[in-house]
Amino acid sequence: MSIIVTPEPGEATSEVAEIYAEDIADQGYVPAHTRVMAVNPEAYRAWENLIGAIARPMDKRRYELITLAAAGALRSKACRLAHGKKSLQYISEDELVRIARDYHDAGLSSAEVAMMEFAEKLSTDSAAMTDAYSRSLREHGFTDREIVDIALAAAARNYYSRALHALGVEVDVPPGLSEPLRSALVDTL
Repeated sequence: MSIIVTPEPGEATSEVAEIYAEDIADQGYVPAHTRVMAVNPEAYRAWENLIGAIARPMDKRRYELITLAAAGALRSKACRLAHGKKSLQYISEDELVRIARDYHDAGLSSAEVAMMEFAEKLSTDSAAMTDAYSRSLREHGFTDREIVDIALAAAARNYYSRALHALGVEVDVPPGLSEPLRSALVDTL
């Protein structure tokens, strides 16, 4: 559990109260990661703007697959669970369970697998990456813009997941997440 002291939703004021209200409206509760990151509401809003600029033009399924791969490589249970729940808008639960257990054996397209491998490598050893990693994406049909977006989405997940780890943020299990999906998302880390 994080040592960071955060206000309860009913006690939050000003910008923090607005951030909490947005999560309550969207998710029905305020996750621990929002509470901790909202201690710096300016940085929280900057994060939202950055993620919006990266994710908005992307295919949503693609964005979630990249996010899940990066979060998995980082062993970020909080991000795997949160984005596992969000992914259900674009990916069936059965497919998502298979992806979470082993995306190489989940029936994904070769382009999706290459994209997830790229996100994993960026998350585990970005200094060792060469043009070959980007070239692999190009060979799978990705444009320059799509390659940049894949890199940005994975790198952004690294920023957020690593901050959550560093601050010891409690891991929430989103309401409504089935036990088989929860298990696939976190037990494989």
